[in-house]
Amino acid sequence: MKDVTGYIHSVETAGTLDGPGVRRVLFLQGCPLKCLYCHNPDSREFKCGRQTTSYEQLREIAKSRGFLMKSGGGVTLSGGEPLSQPEFVKSIFEGCKMMGLHTALDTSGFTGWRADDELLSFTDLVLLDIKHIEPDGYKKLTGVDLQPTLDFARRLADMGKPVWLRYVLVPGYTDNQANIKKLAELAKELGNVERVDILPFHNMGSYKWKELGMDYKLENTPEPEESSISMAQSAFREAGLTVY
Repeated sequence: MKDVTGYIHSVETAGTLDGPGVRRVLFLQGCPLKCLYCHNPDSREFKCGRQTTSYEQLREIAKSRGFLMKSGGGVTLSGGEPLSQPEFVKSIFEGCKMMGLHTALDTSGFTGWRADDELLSFTDLVLLDIKHIEPDGYKKLTGVDLQPTLDFARRLADMGKPVWLRYVLVPGYTDNQANIKKLAELAKELGNVERVDILPFHNMGSYKWKELGMDYKLENTPEPEESSISMAQSAFREAGLTVY
């Protein structure tokens, strides 16, 4: 295992939302997507992050190894887009597996081709963010094409790699019932989706856009109503999936 230089946006030492148990969550710098609802737009460019090394991060992870294992947790690499730094991810995950820790990769899947089989062999769980199921809607929301994410999803299914599907519910963008049912059908077809997390949109990160002098187009977009959230959850449950 080699020491690899990487760039980190921030670290959460006791996360409970990014995989099972209590987790150390490393938010990595760099992302090719331009999501309209991004709550960390400062994570897109490497120059905005903190330079570190995989060994340095593994030393920090080792300090809480016992606590993480006792909680049934582990380590999650998120972003940004962690697969913008695949060798850094691979080194950290390999070290985590040597410590007996559960690993989770939180990714959009757009750069899934950068995750070679060795990296995925060190990955216990993929938190896959499929942000829209229609190509035009995906492009409008993220600025990139949908197909690479679908290709990665099918590759994970072929490998039998456990996936938690994440879906951000944005009024006027991702709350169309027919589209949600289509995504639910895909998730069922894949066969490796263990659960679905419906994440209601919020604009708590809008201040970061303003600080960076960026135009936040969703400033006046409301949070989804409970009825809309329930509708989305029902669509996935009707497909036989576990939903949170």
